[in-house]
Amino acid sequence: MESPKAGKAALMAEYLPQHMRCQLDTSRLTRGMYSTDAGIYRVVPAAVFFPRNKAEAVAGIRAALRAKLPLTSRGAGTSCAGNAIGPGVVIDFCKHMNKVLDIDAKGRTARVQPGCVEATLQAAAAPFGLRFGPDPSSQNRCTIGGMVGNNACGPHATAWGRTAVNVLSLECVDGAGRRFTARTDSLAPAEGLEELIDANLATIRTEFGRFSRQVSGYQLDMALPEAGRNLAAFLTGTEGTLVTVVEIEVRLVPLPAAPVLMALGYANMVEAARDVPALLKFRPLSVEGLDRRMVQVVEAKQGPVPALPEGGGWLMCEVSGPTPAESLALARRIGQAAATDAVAIYPPGEEAAALWRIRADGAGLGGRTPLVREADGSLSGGEQAWAGFEDAAVPPEKLAPYLADFSACMKKHGINGLLYGHFGDGCVHVRLDFPLAEPGGVGRTRAFLEDAADAVAFYGGSISGEHGDGRARSELLKRLYSPAAISIFRQVKTLFDPAGLLNPGVIVDPDPLDKNLRRPQAKKLPALKGGFAFEGDHGDFTTALHRCTGVGKCRAGIRKNFMCPSFAATGREQDVTRGRARILEEAANGKLIEGFSTPEVLKVLDLCLACKACSADCPAGVDMAKYRSETYYRHYRGRLRPRTHYLLGALPRWLRLATAIPGLAQAINALMATPARKVLFRAGGLDPRRQMPPIVSERFSKWAKKVGLEAALPRSRASTKYAVLWADSFSEHLDSEGAKATVKVLSEAGYRVLLAPPSCCGLTWITTGQLPAAKKHLEALVENLAPFAVAGIPIVGVEPSCTAALRGDLPDLLPDDARAKAVSQGVYTLAELLSAPSPLGPQKWQPPSLKGLQVVAQPHCHHYSVMGWQADRDLLQKAGAQIVELSGCCGLAGNFGMEAGHYEMSVKVAENSLLPTLRAKPNAVFLADGFSCRTQARQLAGRQGVHLATLLAAPGDRLKHLH
Repeated sequence: MESPKAGKAALMAEYLPQHMRCQLDTSRLTRGMYSTDAGIYRVVPAAVFFPRNKAEAVAGIRAALRAKLPLTSRGAGTSCAGNAIGPGVVIDFCKHMNKVLDIDAKGRTARVQPGCVEATLQAAAAPFGLRFGPDPSSQNRCTIGGMVGNNACGPHATAWGRTAVNVLSLECVDGAGRRFTARTDSLAPAEGLEELIDANLATIRTEFGRFSRQVSGYQLDMALPEAGRNLAAFLTGTEGTLVTVVEIEVRLVPLPAAPVLMALGYANMVEAARDVPALLKFRPLSVEGLDRRMVQVVEAKQGPVPALPEGGGWLMCEVSGPTPAESLALARRIGQAAATDAVAIYPPGEEAAALWRIRADGAGLGGRTPLVREADGSLSGGEQAWAGFEDAAVPPEKLAPYLADFSACMKKHGINGLLYGHFGDGCVHVRLDFPLAEPGGVGRTRAFLEDAADAVAFYGGSISGEHGDGRARSELLKRLYSPAAISIFRQVKTLFDPAGLLNPGVIVDPDPLDKNLRRPQAKKLPALKGGFAFEGDHGDFTTALHRCTGVGKCRAGIRKNFMCPSFAATGREQDVTRGRARILEEAANGKLIEGFSTPEVLKVLDLCLACKACSADCPAGVDMAKYRSETYYRHYRGRLRPRTHYLLGALPRWLRLATAIPGLAQAINALMATPARKVLFRAGGLDPRRQMPPIVSERFSKWAKKVGLEAALPRSRASTKYAVLWADSFSEHLDSEGAKATVKVLSEAGYRVLLAPPSCCGLTWITTGQLPAAKKHLEALVENLAPFAVAGIPIVGVEPSCTAALRGDLPDLLPDDARAKAVSQGVYTLAELLSAPSPLGPQKWQPPSLKGLQVVAQPHCHHYSVMGWQADRDLLQKAGAQIVELSGCCGLAGNFGMEAGHYEMSVKVAENSLLPTLRAKPNAVFLADGFSCRTQARQLAGRQGVHLATLLAAPGDRLKHLH
């Protein structure tokens, strides 16, 4: 039978005009993706509504109210407290209503739709020398409507205030369906509100407006006479519980003239907090706190960060004067006044930007507790850390003692987390390792939250400093405010939402904070024999899936990020890493999505290119390519697989066969040049618009033996420098040029090149989820390569995806094999080895001059994600090449772009970066180590790509030919 909510969703559809009904989605797939936000809760909606304009939004709101369906507004779903989920209709404003409507440069205002991403507004305002003041770290994906809902702040609220004081008007619909515009100078449209405020002046004046980050509850102080009866500010931060906002007018501020960043080092975060009041006297733009452990997390994940002054924690202060010289002078004055000698100043540039990125990724980086080396040498930590008490704030002058008490509270309850935040406003961010999956862990979590809320109340603080109360903190409001204040909240709610349909369970009549928790609802899924071990996640697939905390960085169009190529092409939640993770989490839960064999699971994974970019770009460490492989393994065990799994998933096997029989490779190549190819491709599940790359007539290993490469481990290495060349299946059978050039370059660099016995890494089996078969190939590979790795001879890979399989997948598929670990640690890309210091790297080799040569470089996704492309970039720059570096996947992605049903998506992804750049740079050398990348460029753009080794091995007179 249909649930009552499902019946009401159908009733809502009847109340909608016919042309709007297609915007109401009641599918399990969509409801599953929208059942969580970036918080710790799971509430499955009855439907999701996607209004295309203001008229549709109003009609949808009123239709839901007529059907008596609860309504929850949602922007990008980055709310941390369960503010953007609800049991009735979730209205997604981000999909269509995401535009800047108007910029008034003279009046310094802007009108936007509620789903407008803040970065979009900032980009529109910047040409006028303006910006929106508040700027949370999620500004490249959070929406202005979401910022209004939660009263968001960000680091520059120290200078320009929270969202409430930057809103000029809100066009709204309340819980009775009444449409009005809230402005800054009158409570008039809200019937009865002025009388309610005036009847409770003493309570409001003593309990509200105590400091700038008092965001919890309703902003009753903004409705006081002395605040100008500011209804727009009053409704900001009400989290969709009083009105649904359909259009917003905001104030803009001038861009800083000459911003300068400085870092001040302290013994610990408490000492850093103690110095904040003294620094605020200089009116900085921001004062951010940063824990040393967070920097260590970044270094462990992404490599070195810009040099910071000595300290266990830092204050990052941004200042700006009328000129750069005056900004630097102000920074120096602050440094002299600070209670530390550890001071560094960073003018605008890459170092300052890199430090801001650490701070911006805090919510994701803090999603795992830091690894700590214990006295016995073992590592502890690395546990999942959650939102829930991540933005409490106290008056800045009380921040130091509050931090000391909060740290003691964490220690008392055995809770750990990384401290950082907007210290200039007294706001502390922290993700905490609540034991939500452990027996009794929910009770422990509740006890901690109650004690932590009491600590905030003791210092006159706010349990929310910018994220809103949501489901995480609304129950705790009674520990912060008097019964009289709580009563006023309830009366306000009744005025605007008499039926209680707007975001129920939040602020007024709150749900218990431990109700509808997402993690405890999920089933444990131990690693299966034959699958991935998930050692970093306690051998549990569910724990791995819940690495996705929902911060939504995968939705952000960040320059030089590769995540997430299919979302960049479609803009759909189901095509982004977070959306896929949510459906897999639902499958682990098993209630809405009933396991991994459901159509919804296969649908969200179908357009995942397995590019692995999320493993590098996602601050929480989600690896959707791995989860996809594991899901396919679990789904297809004992089942018939798609045809392409047998054909492309076992491609190395067919290539070995084709090159083993004399003349067969040439015959296949000839056949693929006839119309029969289309028939064969259709029969094999491939897209007939694709071409079959030609198979080599002579295997690379046969050529290597002809030129004298030895395959045996040398008995005596003496003073000879050795390197082992491992030719993967693609280099062995499809394109040997890169492997041959690698031999030449290594020889010129002073290495005696050894030939690794032909071995397959099992990549194509991994990609298609045929993990037991992949393990067999890896076991054979380890048998062949381990003697070299154990002897300390570097193993050089040619194809990036295969090299990445050894570095990334091998240890997790063979976790108990010490030799596998040695191989994984002993494999290098060509650029890594050539750039390594002696004795591993070459002693006197210098790259050939590429001065004046323009190179369009396509880093392979797996190269970028697993090994990183920095060594290649540095090597090309050292050679003098002019590099145009592409970001994002080429779109072919192994077997993905060859399969029927994926061609259009493959081309769309290629249009993200690859194809436009190749068209714009017709005379540049196209550099692509990945066989798939070269194939995509050749088939879609007619451009021949070269491997890095080919570029380095080419004599000067051949460089023109490479164009």
